[in-house]
Amino acid sequence: MPETFTPEPGETAGQRNRRLAHIGVAHAQRVLTGRYRLASQQEAFELLRQTSQQFNIKLHTLADAVLHTAAPDTDAELWFPRRARYSPPPLANLAVDEASRTNHGVVLRNAMRRVLHITETTMGNVQLSEQGMLRMEKHTGLNQEFTDFFAFVRDSTTSCAQAAEQRQQITVKDVAVADIFDEESRHVILQAGSRAAHSVPLVGRKDRVVGIISSHHEQPLTDFTRAQLAALETVGTQVGRWLLWHRHTIVLDALEQLHAAATAQSARGVRNVQPD
Repeated sequence: MPETFTPEPGETAGQRNRRLAHIGVAHAQRVLTGRYRLASQQEAFELLRQTSQQFNIKLHTLADAVLHTAAPDTDAELWFPRRARYSPPPLANLAVDEASRTNHGVVLRNAMRRVLHITETTMGNVQLSEQGMLRMEKHTGLNQEFTDFFAFVRDSTTSCAQAAEQRQQITVKDVAVADIFDEESRHVILQAGSRAAHSVPLVGRKDRVVGIISSHHEQPLTDFTRAQLAALETVGTQVGRWLLWHRHTIVLDALEQLHAAATAQSARGVRNVQPD
């Protein structure tokens, strides 16, 4: 989201997060309206909504792609005319069947389950990196106060943010006494029943961190074994590469469809205003 975002006085975590999510979508609506000379921002919103549903991509993810992908050439029929296409990378041990290999939700759900199996807990969450923030994508076993508060993570006072910054796994053995948290974050984690946490970066090419999977534990942790850490690193690498593939394939497919639909709608609008 834009760096100029600042919390409003008295704003709850839920209100803040709804506003953060709306900012990116609203910005994408304005971009599309101007680029394709659409009649209104509502038209742009409907195009975004329909395309996100068609490609099973969340609305804010598609909006983020519109904002951070170079615009198509003027009057171009295709947004990415020379784009190469690749098959999705393998996802060993994630129990993803052939029909779901391109399904964003299934892959992330199964990746979270795999991490929780390795770390022997039932609480955890997945966050994806967008515009310099971590955004909550999936979670299990965590209450609403936790998921509202950590829906967007913008600073480094959490283990997930430090795992992303350092590009390595971070273990918090005891949340109650760890220096890594500010007091507000510590309170929210403890009230959710989490006394310890472990964060695994999802790493793509060139060590680019595209997300985090965190496990949460009811009791303080001791060290994980080398085998556990190695298995978690494998999950982080495989899922990180898959997420980059998804962004460079499925999300770009959605952008091309959005471009085609917006171009056609713009042409219809021009014809409708021609004099008799």
